[in-house]
Formats: sequence, structure tokens, C-alpha cells
Amino acid sequence: MLLTTCGPSSANTLHQKNNKAAKDRRSANFHASAWGDFFLHLPPSDQTNLDATMWEEIEDLKQQVIRGLIIGSSANDEPPILTQIKLIDLLQCTGIAYHFGTEIEEAVRRISTNITHSTASDQDDLYFVALRFRLLRQHGHDVSSNVFLKFKEERGMFNTGRVLLSGNDHTEAMLSLYEAAHFATHGEEILDEALSYTKTHLMAILSSSQPQEEESLMLMSRVALALELPLHRTTTRLRTKKFLTILSNYHDRGHHVDKDHDHTTATVVKLAKLDFNRSQAIHRKELQEISRWWKEMEVPVRLPFARDRIVEGYYWTLEVLPEPQYERGRKVMTKIIALTSIMDDIYDVHGTLEELRLFTEAIDRWEEEALDQLPEYMKLPYSALLETMKQTEEELEPEGKSFRTFYLKEALKSLTKGYFMEAKWFYSDYVPNMEEYMRTALITSAYYMLTVASFIGMGEEATKDVFEWALGDQKLIKAAATISRLVDDIQTHKDEQEWGHVASAVECFMNEYGVSEEEACARLREMVASAWKDINQGYCRPTTMPLVLHARVLKLAAVIETLYKQQDGYTNSSGQTRERIRSLGELGVVQLRFAPNQLTNAHLIRPRPGLGL
Repeated sequence: MLLTTCGPSSANTLHQKNNKAAKDRRSANFHASAWGDFFLHLPPSDQTNLDATMWEEIEDLKQQVIRGLIIGSSANDEPPILTQIKLIDLLQCTGIAYHFGTEIEEAVRRISTNITHSTASDQDDLYFVALRFRLLRQHGHDVSSNVFLKFKEERGMFNTGRVLLSGNDHTEAMLSLYEAAHFATHGEEILDEALSYTKTHLMAILSSSQPQEEESLMLMSRVALALELPLHRTTTRLRTKKFLTILSNYHDRGHHVDKDHDHTTATVVKLAKLDFNRSQAIHRKELQEISRWWKEMEVPVRLPFARDRIVEGYYWTLEVLPEPQYERGRKVMTKIIALTSIMDDIYDVHGTLEELRLFTEAIDRWEEEALDQLPEYMKLPYSALLETMKQTEEELEPEGKSFRTFYLKEALKSLTKGYFMEAKWFYSDYVPNMEEYMRTALITSAYYMLTVASFIGMGEEATKDVFEWALGDQKLIKAAATISRLVDDIQTHKDEQEWGHVASAVECFMNEYGVSEEEACARLREMVASAWKDINQGYCRPTTMPLVLHARVLKLAAVIETLYKQQDGYTNSSGQTRERIRSLGELGVVQLRFAPNQLTNAHLIRPRPGLGL
């Protein structure tokens, strides 16, 4: 029963806990920032302002790549489909596909149109079929998974240990199918089987491999990367850096990544390095500005109970909006994440129920006069939130886009009301059933709000209709919020229950169905897998909104999968999260050095330490 209908006993319990909380506030003992003031004192990068000669080189390289996409062996021919597919895949994996959006879309359209005209040899090539399938699904084409039936029915794959190819060709085919299988939608059992089969197969290959040749060494590094960070469910910038490290190390030592098209590959590698370092310098400068804003607010001093995670918040944003043109969007979204994080800690850790009621009402009013009604510690995040939104609205006004902030305000109001509902559950010792819990918990995952925030700095495609769509109960956003909430709950519920927290999905599931913690977590992981299939289905054309906007929802889901894969990598950010951010902060694409016996486990070799990070 909810608090609003609780009887005298529950009301007394609530009153007692509220009074006690004011005297003895909870503490989660969050660790201090893993970065301190490091990003405030970064030296300027010489990559920020490229000279005219460098820009000319970049443009020349881009033209060479475009020719590789649309021109074959003669000026009148298209390149073979496999050549186009491999090049598009390379552009995506190296993080520079955004330079060639129009050309790639046209190439993918032609590939989709001609899918029934493939040669017999192409249809028998598992590597080709899987790569083409993944590419088309990535671009919203609902190609049938029946293309894999012949490999199961005629060759006995997926349910046996048969090896159909030899050496690296076999591994390449397994790797291609593994990445493709992550694009499954509901009812595609063959892709579920393929994912299980290839994952087991690749892990066995990696654990037993003792590669001596350079080509095999690179392939095993790619296998390890895919097992650690599957392409479809991994943050873009992090995976790009790791992939470039592998690729550039191999290519820079004079080896051929693709012997048939080595010149084009070399061009892509060179362009990707220039682009990565250029973007990296922009990101470092942005983070320096945001860190200065955070420092001036003195959050660690004035709000010591809250998480000091401005760098981690920027990393979250960067992976949702990695393209250089979204500078404004990254700055706004990072500030919103930082302020929302404070609010989350106020509701979860520090505030009494009465204080939380005042804060919720103040957010709903959204006016400066509400400050007078708030406790002193709440005034900082409240005033900073209003000021951030006011500045954003003023910046968007000349472009006719100020309407966007209205939708973000509405999403923030909904979020705080959800936070308050969970606080009422906590203070009344109430454990909802799963249906009731998820109705509120999807909102407090913050992913509805962050979807709207990610659209703030987008281009003309982010219309009023888009924001109306984002505030609605959309299946795509609901799927991302489900992934966020359940992955978070699985990783954090034990720690949160120790310092006092509302029941998570784990406790709610255990309480409702009478199962063990292990069984509850297993069932919740099944729900996560189902939500990924919802996202994949939502990507198939015709889509309600442009794919460039759908991509933000996908990237939000990928962030939570990556950041919370082993633990709560946002709250406990001093380990793996710090290492990942450090690698992205290193200037230049790091050279990877390894020995054959270092490739026998499922983890990539770490790059050398960065410049003082």
C-alpha cells in the first residue's frame, strides 16, 4: 500500500524515521574524485588549432575514402559489394563514419537493394553474410535472419563443434557472426543460438591460441576486444580507441590489414588518427571548461555527502554525443548529469522526507522565489539547475530552438517526482511489486530525462515533434531505461542496502516471487536481454524518428552496459572507469606492444600509461 493511503501505524513509522534522519543522516561514504583538479591544469594541445596544410590533408584523405566507397577498378564501375561492406565496417570501427554519412547511406541502400543478387559464392561465405547482415541492421534495414539458416541446416553449425573453415578464416567468420548476432529481435532463435555458439567458440579459440604470426596476433586482439566490448553494446569512443590501438600498431609496422585494399586501409588509418587526436583535443578543452564550472561551485566542500563525478559525467555524455559538432550538447548534458547526480544523492542519502517534499515542489514550480523555502544545502543544486537551463535557453533563442528547454524541464520535474515516490517507499518500509516498482524506477533511471537532454544540442532534426515523442511512453526509450535500471540494480543493490536505500528490482523480485538473490538477478538479466531486442526492433525501418536521434538512445543503453558491466563504474570510478577515461585522455593513438603469450586471456593488453593521468 502506498504512503498516501497508509494507516496510523505506517504514518507513525514514517514520522519516526523522518525525525531520526534529520538528526542522523545516512552516509554512503562515496570516495573522493579520482581526478582532483587534473583537468583544470591541462596544457593546451597543439591539435586544437590545425593549420591549413593539415586541414587540406584531412580533406584529401576524405576524398580518397569517398572514391573507395563509390568507384571500382575503373571509373565506370562500382566497387564489389564485399569491398564496400568491409570499408564501411572499417570506417565505423575507426570512428570516422560520421564524415561520410551521405555516401555510406547511399552505399547501404544499394547493398540492400541488391541483396537478392549476390553470387553463390557470396551466399556461401559466412563472414560476408554475417557482415552484410550486421551492416544492414545497423542502418535500419530489416533484413531477415533466415540468411543464416543454410549454415545451420546444411552445415550443422550452432549446435555442434564442427569447424567449417581453417585457421584465421574460421576465426574471422566466427567473429563476424558473433557481432551480427547482437542485433537479434524477438523470435529470432537462430541468432540467439548463433550468439551462444560463437561466444563459446571464440573464447575457446582465444584460450588455446598461441599465435606467432603478426596477422594472427592482430586477429586474436580483435577477438579479445569483441568479447570484452561487443560492437553493438559498447560505448563508441572507448571501443574506437582500443580498435585503433590494435590496428595502427599492426599497420605502422608495415603489415597489411587487408592485402587486397591496403592503400585504402592505410588512408583510413591515417585519417582516423588525425580525426581522433583532433576530437580528443576538443574534448579535453571542453572538460577543462566544465571542470572550472564545477570547481567554482565548490560541490565537494559545500555538499560533502554527494558524489564528485564531473569527469565521469562528461565521459558518459561523450559516449552519447561523440561527434565533434555536438559541443554545446555535451556541455549542457554533462552539467545536467552532474546536477542530477547531486539530486539523486540528496533523495537517496541526505534529505529528510520533509526536505525532499520541499525540493520536489520547488522543482515543479521552477522559479527563483522557491529558493527561500529550501534548506541551505539544497539551494546550490537548485540555483545551479535554474541557471544552467536559463543560459541554455538564451543560447538557443537566436536559432529558434529555445522551446527545447521546456521539454527538459518537464523531464526533470517527472524525475524528481519519481525520486520522491521512492523516498516515500523507503521511509515507510514499503516494498512494491515489480510492476509498481518499474513504473517509477524507469523514470528514476533518469534515461527518459537524459534522452531529452541528449537532443538539446542536436541539429534541425530535433523538432518539437521529436521532443513530444521523447516525453511519451516510447518503447525504444523504455527499453533503454529498462536496461539502465536493471543493470544498475543488479550491480549496486548490495552496497545500497548496506547504507540504507529503497528496495531495488532485486529485492522487489525476490519479495514478490519468493526466489533467491541469484535467481532474481538471472531473471532480471533476461529482462535486459529482452530490452535489447526491443531496441533492435525499434531501429528497423520505418522508424518514427530519424536514426541519428534513435542512435542517442542506443548509445545511452551502451553506456550503462559498459560502465556497469563489472560494478557501478560511475559511483566506484577509481578503478576500471578511471583507466578507461585515462586512455581516452592520452594524447595520440597509443602504440601497443605485446608478446604472443599475452594474448591467451580474454582481455586486451593495456596501453602504456598516459601523460600523467
